[in-house]
Amino acid sequence: MHVSYNQLEGEQGRRQDNRKELMYSRCVLALATLATMLLTAMAVYNLLTPRESRFHPVPSSGQRLPKTESCSDPCQIVVVESIPEGLVFNSSVTHPSIFQAWLSLMAEAQSSIDISSFYWTLTNKDTGTQEPTAYPGETILKALGELSGKLSVRIAVNLPQATQPKEDLQLLTDSGAEVRTVNMRKLTSGVLHTKFWVIDKKHVYIGSANMDWRSLTQVKELGAVIYNCSCLAADLGKIFEAYWFLGESQSIPSPWPNSFSTLYNMDTPLQLPLNGTPSDVYLTSSPPSLCAAGRTPDLRSILSVIEDAQSFVYIAVMNYLPTMEFSHPKKYWSDIDNQLRRVAYEKRVRVRLLISCWASSQPVMIPFLRSLASVYEPKSKLDIQVRLFVVPASPKQKEIPFARVNHNKYMVTDKIAYIGTSNWSGDYFVHTAGSALVVNQTAQSQSTEPTVQSQLQAVFERDWSSDYSTPLTQYSDLKDFC
Repeated sequence: MHVSYNQLEGEQGRRQDNRKELMYSRCVLALATLATMLLTAMAVYNLLTPRESRFHPVPSSGQRLPKTESCSDPCQIVVVESIPEGLVFNSSVTHPSIFQAWLSLMAEAQSSIDISSFYWTLTNKDTGTQEPTAYPGETILKALGELSGKLSVRIAVNLPQATQPKEDLQLLTDSGAEVRTVNMRKLTSGVLHTKFWVIDKKHVYIGSANMDWRSLTQVKELGAVIYNCSCLAADLGKIFEAYWFLGESQSIPSPWPNSFSTLYNMDTPLQLPLNGTPSDVYLTSSPPSLCAAGRTPDLRSILSVIEDAQSFVYIAVMNYLPTMEFSHPKKYWSDIDNQLRRVAYEKRVRVRLLISCWASSQPVMIPFLRSLASVYEPKSKLDIQVRLFVVPASPKQKEIPFARVNHNKYMVTDKIAYIGTSNWSGDYFVHTAGSALVVNQTAQSQSTEPTVQSQLQAVFERDWSSDYSTPLTQYSDLKDFC
């Protein structure tokens, strides 16, 4: 048979193609086998090797890796309240008084007391009266004065205005306390509104109560005391040290020195036992310019707590306004308002707001609250409700200025307890110095102690269903309630 050159060349080409195809197939098979072996080896390695070894290199001789701080202190947390005289609940939900808590903290003090405060008026001098219910405030001032000569007492306070009383601070200074005023108006155009105590870098109080005699007997307040918790006290101490620094420098550093930074925030909370219950805890601060590295700004925390709720969000604050309350010209500010509407619609979360109604309530607050309360349609599972809380007052009690009000500033969800020091309008998160304690105790535990979350929920439900609470409707008028 005669075979042409072209035919031979084609046949040889086909043979070469077959050989190449065979070699390619063998290479693919070998690579696939190798990849399988590598994946199997990695899986076995990951299974047998501790997580820490996988993500952290083994140090060379003499080299140390950063240590992760842990808190094994037997931290005990107590929810505390001030219930105004004459306010009586038909409920078994009660807590120790803030007056007793402050006395207890001073009794524990061995070396130091640091207090951050808005203003000081623990006696009758600001009203020129002889009101008997000022006695607890006078007792606190006297005890602090006595301790000021024995141990370190430091007070960071907002720069008093010309009309504000200064006798308390002068008495404490004369007794040996150190007082630094912080000109927040100059620094941020706000005020130092924070209210907390740090005792011996070991015990703390944080909550709504001012250093005001009315906060102990004539105003409804809520806070928390944490005993024997040096890790948390040290972190709150850093916020105090920031105020103390500002009182001397009168300028805000940018960035803040590392000594003010924290490891604990909403992303990496402090893990500790609270009343024997495993807890995730962190502290917030505002405004953002006062937040050193690692510190969660207060507003960001509030939005996150609302976002994480699965079934309900209960809020109790004195003032609620989706505005910059003190700005000129007027400015709308809807960060929190939008978040509440969003979770109510997207997640069908139940939202309740218990807002104070008193002589100083701003009329403009009512239409904004009405707008929120209108997001209610059971058929669509939209459930935002608003109630106004009124502290009753006798004719004599009505004569006490800036009293007889629910001054609480907290939020509770099905997961988290949030206890703050700020009212809920834009200025408090953008310009004003405030702070908050955030606690998550949803981890499984054998503890029989009630969680902070369950205690706050019980307080809210007690107040919500009490005779002092009135549903806000489209026809509600401040004149009818306050």
